[in-house]
Amino acid sequence: QVEVNESGGGLVQAGGSLRLACSAPGRSVRDYNWAWFRQDPGKEREFVAAISRSGGYQYYGDSVKGRFTITRDNAKNTVTLQMDTLKPEDTAVYVCAGGQGILGLIRSPSMYKLWGQGTQVTVSS
Repeated sequence: QVEVNESGGGLVQAGGSLRLACSAPGRSVRDYNWAWFRQDPGKEREFVAAISRSGGYQYYGDSVKGRFTITRDNAKNTVTLQMDTLKPEDTAVYVCAGGQGILGLIRSPSMYKLWGQGTQVTVSS
């Protein structure tokens, strides 16, 4: 059973944009904090962005701040990551995760219990 579905990855030139979407079949996105992490082979998993269960707080990794935006659409029951001004170093597998822990742990993968399989984002120079 797939806990989390991601979509929207692909190949884009540097400076371009992509939008990733995340949903959890059978669950309401309003019941969870949501985050995007990314991982490249040989590198550690990196926190990208998160949105609180209330929807009122957003958090970003330093490398994406000002370029990426995380939002939640309650009507569509999805979480979206809008990625603008993409750089080749943004190339990675992007994974969506949902968790119900405290906000102090929102950047930590350990807080999240629902995980997707990831979607590949490739930015060419």
